[in-house]
Amino acid sequence: MLKDMFISKTRVKLLENFLSDPTQMYHVRDLVRKTGEEINAVRRELARMELVGMVKKEPRGNRLYYWFRHDYIYFADLLSLVAKTTGLGAAIIKNKNKLGKVTLAMLSGNFVRNIPRSQPDAIDLLIVGDLDMAELGNIIRAEEARRGSPVNYTPMTDEELKFRRNRRDPFLLAIITGTRVMILGDEADLVG
Repeated sequence: MLKDMFISKTRVKLLENFLSDPTQMYHVRDLVRKTGEEINAVRRELARMELVGMVKKEPRGNRLYYWFRHDYIYFADLLSLVAKTTGLGAAIIKNKNKLGKVTLAMLSGNFVRNIPRSQPDAIDLLIVGDLDMAELGNIIRAEEARRGSPVNYTPMTDEELKFRRNRRDPFLLAIITGTRVMILGDEADLVG
């Protein structure tokens, strides 16, 4: 099964495009433009991805539109991989040493899936550790500019996380019980 997923650099670029915003449909020429690959390579990979059940296509007028299937068995796993290699997740991993001592960082499932927040105070990013707030602010501003919308984030120290977890803080419980993608750290460290 893994050989079906990572057979070529074109497939990797297609996965990054589809899973950076899994709510979108793409026309073949859009994908060619976004990936920078030859149209025949893109068509060939789309056909392979359709064959193994990753993508689905729909004709509209004289164009074919493709989207990633949310019922694909490895959808959540691939979404997690892409979240760590693109956008905010990649920026946090790349700048981990500049951010200070990061114990864990997680993105909400809605943020990764590009779904608007259901509540205005819902968190997109929880980052825990002894943090350089200026560097974190720079990373957040860059992501906000890329997305064109604000990123709702909460920094915490390790002690604050432990205190809130022990007190069964409603704010932290809402984060823990929601869907998430761990960027750094272990999920067991988050839920205690």
